[in-house]
Amino acid sequence: MSGTQLRRAFLLLAIAGYATFAGAQVKPIFPTGAPKPAGPYSPGVLAGDYFYVSGQGAAGADGKMATDFEGQAEQTVQNVQAILRAADLTLKHVVYVQVYLENLQNLPALNRVFSKYFPDNPPARAVLGVAKLIGTPVEINAVAVRNLEDKKPVTLAGVQWNEPASPGVLTKDRLFVSGMLGRDLKTGAVPTDPADQVSLALEGMQKVLAAAGLDMKNMVFVNPYLTIAIPMKIMNSIYAKHFEFGNTPARATIEVESLPEGSHIEFTGVAVRDLSARLAVRPKNMPPSPTASPCVFAGDTFYCSAKSGFIPGPNGGVFVERIDQQLRQTMRNLLDNLEEAGLDFQSVVATNVYLDNLDEFQSMNKLYSKYFKGTLPARTTIQQVESVDRSPNPEGAYPAIEQISLIAVRSQKSGAGTTTH
Repeated sequence: MSGTQLRRAFLLLAIAGYATFAGAQVKPIFPTGAPKPAGPYSPGVLAGDYFYVSGQGAAGADGKMATDFEGQAEQTVQNVQAILRAADLTLKHVVYVQVYLENLQNLPALNRVFSKYFPDNPPARAVLGVAKLIGTPVEINAVAVRNLEDKKPVTLAGVQWNEPASPGVLTKDRLFVSGMLGRDLKTGAVPTDPADQVSLALEGMQKVLAAAGLDMKNMVFVNPYLTIAIPMKIMNSIYAKHFEFGNTPARATIEVESLPEGSHIEFTGVAVRDLSARLAVRPKNMPPSPTASPCVFAGDTFYCSAKSGFIPGPNGGVFVERIDQQLRQTMRNLLDNLEEAGLDFQSVVATNVYLDNLDEFQSMNKLYSKYFKGTLPARTTIQQVESVDRSPNPEGAYPAIEQISLIAVRSQKSGAGTTTH
């Protein structure tokens, strides 16, 4: 048996041996009287103890939209609420949301809406200013817990926290961490130095983890959101110091147009409470990384890093130009991760799609639909920054014009096995 075969056999034994689960039951939810999906995805997906809600916009079921932003934000929350109701859940069950705004100046109005709809024990939340959304000025996706008794907000003592969101929310097996900005939590001050902002944002995440009795090694997935003002090299060098080399969380690093309170960095993510239920998985074509594991199990749930059309290995890079060409390689990269854990695309319950140009939305949908059949995952699709120059560099490499991150589960339906870590 070769070294590669030995490594794979060891990994599969590890997945099978750390902890045993019955496998999550998976069911798509299509509510009546709600806007129809704009692509090949389910409005909501029940997966074990959790419910994933696709990104919802501001149009009502009749396609009409309020003329003022507060009304638009209220309709967006109501659209999320309608999908929850179809799964016999309420807004009280929501443990985490991501909010995308085309204009971050609308944040105060959004906060008024959140205070109205989440008056007690609000979910954890990340707010992002993005370049473009699909026919809406605001989009919200959500994760809900099916058993309300499992939900427990985490508070931070002695810090400045004025958001209509909880710094973190504990469930039976996980912690959802709100977007922690590059600010001093006691004074609210945002330093001008990029490195200081990165350090403060990571410190904020550590404080939420500590308040929940956890630390950085419990993290299974992190979203670093940053603007162009934060050099990636600086962010990565500071970030890597907080995690064990080769055993980092899965990660989707997304550049955005703007972030709240003048910050240029925001960290948000998910931690697993029991470390025996955590296992990082790395395909054989991926070397260990100081900044991201390809995927990490949290019990029966598999959190995977964002992938692009990058060809891995020696002389790697993006060497095709069109969206469909890059997307095919992205799907191959995602499948490598899934297959290493004994899963496939039918195991996926939620995806986030990041496009360089939303005018290519339908082109993406056409190819995306070839990979996801049967129970379609929940999905959020955004254009996070202004479109890039697509000219190749001197080596013939093109910029990545799409990325996809995903969440999968080891389910009863998939038959992919009944044990995870």
